[in-house]
Amino acid sequence: MEHDWLAEAERRGDGRNVDPAVGTLQGEGARQRVKNLDEPHPALPVPIKEGAPTYYGQPSLKPPVWIWSIPLYFYVGGLAGAASLLGVAADFSGRGRLQGLVRRCHWLGALGDAVSGALLIHDLGRPERFLHMLRVFRPSSPMSMGSWILTGSGASNAAAVLLAHQRGALGQVGRAASVVGGVLGMPLAGYTAVLITNTSVPLWQHTHRTLPLLFMSSAVASCGALLELFPQSRSEHRVSRAFRLGGTVAQLVAARAVEREASRSEPVVRPLKQGLPGALWKTFQACTVAGLALSLWPGRQRWKTVAASALTTVGALAVRFSLFSAGKASARDPQATFRSQREGLGAAEVGAASQVLRDSRPERFPLPVVR
Repeated sequence: MEHDWLAEAERRGDGRNVDPAVGTLQGEGARQRVKNLDEPHPALPVPIKEGAPTYYGQPSLKPPVWIWSIPLYFYVGGLAGAASLLGVAADFSGRGRLQGLVRRCHWLGALGDAVSGALLIHDLGRPERFLHMLRVFRPSSPMSMGSWILTGSGASNAAAVLLAHQRGALGQVGRAASVVGGVLGMPLAGYTAVLITNTSVPLWQHTHRTLPLLFMSSAVASCGALLELFPQSRSEHRVSRAFRLGGTVAQLVAARAVEREASRSEPVVRPLKQGLPGALWKTFQACTVAGLALSLWPGRQRWKTVAASALTTVGALAVRFSLFSAGKASARDPQATFRSQREGLGAAEVGAASQVLRDSRPERFPLPVVR
């Protein structure tokens, strides 16, 4: 009697039913186990409207598997990038009057880069995976460029902390490293938005024009808010306060632009208006507006500065977590993917005359839109 390998695999109850005569389970994925074999496929969290274009009501995308460390990485990396840029600007324009602010910016940049790397590695699971990301230098890949930007910024800011305030040749080397860190600062603050808008997640994809501006302006506001919590001279306080106020105003304008761009398709913007992502989005707006109003209120009381900085920081964190969770929700919504494509948005915005990257793809990409 012929041995029934399939029946044996089913008796083991691993849920995969792999015939050993055909293939074997090896590697990291082989250690994964299905917890509940008898549970049905989870019901869709979004009701399917009659006549809405979907694939049998099923999502066409899998939501990102990133965990909480990624939106926190967005915040810390943005803060570090903005601090690096401010440190260079204060060093060259302060004429020696802002050396305390410059030193704090160098420290914030170096520590922020180190914490950002730790958060990224925490999400990747194993440190060598981050090193594998540095094996390739590909300008057309936001992930590849972001890995190199983070590495270069961390090395430059560390050299600036150690050498920039020395005398002689070492000081010149440190100041040059500070300039490199400042040049990499804004790309570090905004590349994460470019990265997620290059995915197929509807909410992120549909806001590819405005989301980088929101991330960079929020990074500027976050940096200014944190710097205001340190003891500063009057001139240093004026610079950090102006940095925070300018970033806060730009952040509110960019947030409105993001919401308007996402509103081109009702299912895409839906997560920003309901559930946990919607609550976080409202928290971001309320805290940011309250922090701005408190800063503009007459008076120089210390408590007012601390409260405004704390509200701005809470708002900066809330906007990252809101967009992160809203992106996951939009990926689970089949209408957000299918309906927006029928409306000529998302990937359908690619025109026939678009310049396609040189990676063996066709020169033209005609994409008819069904209306």
